[in-house]
Amino acid sequence: MQIFFLRHAEAEGHAASDFHRRLTPDGTEQAAKAGKFFVRHGLHPDAILSSPVVRARQTAEIVAKALGMDFIEVPWLACGMEPEECLHQLSVRSGSVLFVGHEPDFSHAIAHLIGLPDPSALNIRKASLTCVEMADIHPACGQLQFFVPVRLMSR
Repeated sequence: MQIFFLRHAEAEGHAASDFHRRLTPDGTEQAAKAGKFFVRHGLHPDAILSSPVVRARQTAEIVAKALGMDFIEVPWLACGMEPEECLHQLSVRSGSVLFVGHEPDFSHAIAHLIGLPDPSALNIRKASLTCVEMADIHPACGQLQFFVPVRLMSR
């Protein structure tokens, strides 16, 4: 099983409520780069699951459109996702999945999946894509396949 983690793209400052912060024009461009990256490299997840938080939902929408897919909003991907919940959700799925969500949730989940003791060793930047492959859905059974920051996606 391949699990893709796409952190939401750049959002407007903290002037608005955190839940309702929208993508900036640069963030919209970052999400479009991520979508093109998926297409260009033949990465086609079986499902796209997104946080309901506006900036993540907008990122998922742009990527899903590039892939010709729909996405599903799931409340457990909102800010504050626990690694155990991520693992549980993977255990009830088959096929590859793209999660669109937040930090520090993703660094904690990825560290949990690959057996990294300190999630602060991961720097999951906005609009970066991380892929973990798992033969078995258990903690520390995953293998990091790649990590691509958005600035390298257009090359």
